[in-house]
Amino acid sequence: MRRSKGIFKRGRIYWITYMGLDGLQKWESSKSDKKADAEYLLACRKKEVAEGTTPVVQKRSQNFTFNDLADKYRPFIVKQKGASTKEIFISQLQKEFGAVKLNNLTLSAVEGWQSRLLIESRPPRRKGGEKLPPVKPATVNRGLACLKHMITKAVDWDMISEDVAKRIRRVKLSPENNRRLRYLSLDEGRRLVEAAEMHLKPILIMALNTGMRRGEILKLKWENVDLKHGFILLEEKMVKTSRRREIPINDTLREVLQKQIRRLDVPYVFFDPETGKPYQDVKRSFATACRRVGIRDFHFHDLRHTFASQLVMNGVDITAVSKLLGHTTLTMTLRYAHLAPNHLKNAVAVLSRLQSSSVHDNLHDNDTKKGANLSIDSFT
Repeated sequence: MRRSKGIFKRGRIYWITYMGLDGLQKWESSKSDKKADAEYLLACRKKEVAEGTTPVVQKRSQNFTFNDLADKYRPFIVKQKGASTKEIFISQLQKEFGAVKLNNLTLSAVEGWQSRLLIESRPPRRKGGEKLPPVKPATVNRGLACLKHMITKAVDWDMISEDVAKRIRRVKLSPENNRRLRYLSLDEGRRLVEAAEMHLKPILIMALNTGMRRGEILKLKWENVDLKHGFILLEEKMVKTSRRREIPINDTLREVLQKQIRRLDVPYVFFDPETGKPYQDVKRSFATACRRVGIRDFHFHDLRHTFASQLVMNGVDITAVSKLLGHTTLTMTLRYAHLAPNHLKNAVAVLSRLQSSSVHDNLHDNDTKKGANLSIDSFT
């Protein structure tokens, strides 16, 4: 579809842009999701400018605060994936900018907020005898992304001008370091399972044998488990990347699932027998199990790293590991590549075998020629 010059779309609303009498670029919402309305408005504005008249644009209210935007934004995201996480960011942003008028929101204010959080992302320090947890650059970036999207919607909802939004969009994301790779040995994994409470044991075994994320495991329903054909089906709505994934069930996991208690009134594989509802979190019981066996600096997500690392260290192809993990790109899985046994040595060994084969063929050809010469000489 051909794009009309001076017309663009933000969300569902069409916007127009044109040059004013003062030579500056102007932006204006058509307040309509129909392109024809935007085309008509643009034609009117250009006609007014051509006639030497300054277009009269309805002024936005100057009294909208960030709290006003947050109140309008919450219902907008309520059905979106990750709404609960966004809600946390919104609350944090309100503490920082709540009473600030949107048109007064500046680049320096947002960058100052970002810088303070990044300073806190350094290793934990004791403040007043209390050890403060670090804020990761990735977390700061997710908060900034939430803010930028809120500002974009504020433009769509005529709460601020495009100029204000352009200021905020200039704030750059921080470099992220996601190279943490902590995994357990087979013996450590076994001891961790043995030390866990009864409700946690099957959850840990599933994590170690499938590489599934904590949320995927705790929300898993029996309708997604096919013991007959031996696989777990994770549908788009169940996974972080919104990409359907099938995970084979090995013998160890099959035995655990067959012993798992099932109730007709509860669809979930893992649930609290007292409430009949799925476990919301296993953070406390997981930390207790780790403490019992002396495993430190280990998170539940590291079980996913353990699954991938053990596969790679035992010669499983990196592409297969990537598919099992549900990574969107192979680059995400390459962090495990260095664990492959002798992977670099085996790679260059291929050339050695090829060269040896080539030398052998040349020697064989030379021996054949020598034999032919000897045969001719014997008859002369």
